[in-house]
Amino acid sequence: MIKCQDLIEKIEERYPRIYACDWDNTGLLAGDREQEIQSVYIALDATDRVIDGAIQAGADLLVTHHPMIFGSIKSVTADDYVGERLIRLIRGNVSCYAMHTNYDVMGMAELAASYLKLTDTFVLEEVFDGEGIGRVGSLPSAMTLKECAELVKERFHLPNVKVFGDLNKIVRIAALSPGAGKSMASPALVSGADVLITGDIDHHTGIDMEDCGMAVIDAGHYGIEHIFIADLKDFVERNFPGLAVYTETVKQPFLVV
Repeated sequence: MIKCQDLIEKIEERYPRIYACDWDNTGLLAGDREQEIQSVYIALDATDRVIDGAIQAGADLLVTHHPMIFGSIKSVTADDYVGERLIRLIRGNVSCYAMHTNYDVMGMAELAASYLKLTDTFVLEEVFDGEGIGRVGSLPSAMTLKECAELVKERFHLPNVKVFGDLNKIVRIAALSPGAGKSMASPALVSGADVLITGDIDHHTGIDMEDCGMAVIDAGHYGIEHIFIADLKDFVERNFPGLAVYTETVKQPFLVV
């Protein structure tokens, strides 16, 4: 018999919560640690579609990258979307666990760098004990910014990316920060990167970094971080071969028209 806590302990052995940022909310967010689990559903976010999928699959545990609960909650009612989702999970007897910045630090950064075949990598911004958010490293070869953008689209299976900078500029060193990367713009600039590859870059950060001499490729928040889904599926299947593992279908959360 596998309990929810058994999987939690294995996850936190590999991705210790001590490496999570202090503002984060990782761990078991809803459910029973002693619950017997036979199946797990993995997704990036606990959206309505994901919760529907987890319940329909008969999953006992939903594991997401982003926490469904970030701030304090004074009541759990169907009057707001977080409360409504919690109610549905509890009624469906589905526990919910989040592994956010601890995974970013101890998994996502190096994994994403491997997708782009970055070499001679180092941490973009330290969080704890030499480990941290993002990576800086050498691209497989010198290339134009346009070629780098096409590389990002190819490796992460993206229909498009947003680019700040001269498409003919030659880039050699990339700073890579999956997810929301606005706060990583200054560390990336200090690192000497020619280009920052990240997501959720706003207008002013993009144009300011271009003026400072660093290009930016915005691949979207989901665009890079969706690699969490396949990676964690592999992790669970290797460590708990008796568990059935279901995953969210990778689908960009918005359309460009």
